[in-house]
Amino acid sequence: MKRRIRIGNQTAFSAPNPTQPFDFALAHGFDAFEWFSDRKPGPCGYWRGWDESQLDGHRRSEVRNIGKTRDIFFTVHVPWQANPLYAEGEGMLRRSIDFASDIGAAIVNLHLYMDRGPEAYVWSMLPTLRYAAEKNVRISIENTPHTSPADFNRTFDCFWSFNDVDRRRVGMCFDIGHANVCAATQNDFVRYIDELSPTVPIIHMHVHENWGDADTHLTLFTGPAGRDNSGVRALLERLRRREYEGAMILEQWPYPPEMLIQTRNRLFSMLA
Repeated sequence: MKRRIRIGNQTAFSAPNPTQPFDFALAHGFDAFEWFSDRKPGPCGYWRGWDESQLDGHRRSEVRNIGKTRDIFFTVHVPWQANPLYAEGEGMLRRSIDFASDIGAAIVNLHLYMDRGPEAYVWSMLPTLRYAAEKNVRISIENTPHTSPADFNRTFDCFWSFNDVDRRRVGMCFDIGHANVCAATQNDFVRYIDELSPTVPIIHMHVHENWGDADTHLTLFTGPAGRDNSGVRALLERLRRREYEGAMILEQWPYPPEMLIQTRNRLFSMLA
């Protein structure tokens, strides 16, 4: 059976209304959506973005029903401050896992932090992994501009050294744009995936691009891939070899937002 790759968008600080990206996904038939807890004051003092507190129990049930009815694959991105190495981070992670469970999301995503090395990170994540398993939620760990393929290889070697870590419950979120600005693989996100060990399972993806100089979150095919899409084609071939099945989340809110539709349709064409 052919494996399914879904394409969706994400809540965004740049959206004028916190629910606008979700309404857009529903209106245009996206089959994945990511809720990113990233609410903060905007340039004029008004609060922008979205976080879990904006959906009460009734609204969470509504979202869960919409996901079931429309066959939408939900994922949740924790606040960027949710670092499991620190006490406050575990509380943030649990809130996001609870939210994911309430809306029927399959994955909760957080960043890899190498402040104290892979062993300390893995030790700090063990309680979160157990809690997520109780809630039937998987954990994906995302590469940042500061984390290399070697960092992921070492971290997952540490995970697998624990017999009680379920390999079906944790994996990597491969962020194309972050891989492209990583010092170890600058301007070559395909090399990043090539340097990942086969024992690092990719279970989630964030899709955006840049020119290798900054994490600008350009809509795919509006930067280098708009001139030459060979890198995207090479990436899709690597995903096929890894038997990837999951979502590609378009991590931006461009103007006009219809650019997301063009990106989705072009990706679907290439996948076909």
